[in-house]
Amino acid sequence: MGLLALRPQPKRDSLDSSTDLPISSRKSRPPAGLVALSGFFALGAVVAGVSCVALLTPGSAWEPMWRLNPEAGVAFGGMGVWAVALMSTVAAACALSAWGLWTRARWGHRLALILLVVNLVGDATNALIRGDVRTLIGLPIGGALIAYLLSAGVRRQFMVR
Repeated sequence: MGLLALRPQPKRDSLDSSTDLPISSRKSRPPAGLVALSGFFALGAVVAGVSCVALLTPGSAWEPMWRLNPEAGVAFGGMGVWAVALMSTVAAACALSAWGLWTRARWGHRLALILLVVNLVGDATNALIRGDVRTLIGLPIGGALIAYLLSAGVRRQFMVR
């Protein structure tokens, strides 16, 4: 056994999530692509959060934001409280995904992939059912982001050693 067995072991905080990351990843900065993708999801969280505020306060200073996408304002207005629930969920999912990618947590990688796939399905559905061909631009962009997240180098960033 020797002296090593008798040496006190450092206590670990049960809430310490740093053990979810590879040892080399805990100390280094994420690659530029993951930084950019984290920023993309953080921006999505902000936009969805602002949409929630605008939906909760009709006629307020946030109302002009619907000029950017009047169809969305009308559609969300027709959904009532469900629009707020939907956008709150989107904001939370985007924020979690941004954080998970930044910290290189495996759940963050999975959540980002799920959100991108759901977005792809939504874009394709809008193009096919509503005839909104503008949404087709999201297909190659979303596909490229999914391909990036599935690349071997990126997947290695999320492996636990």
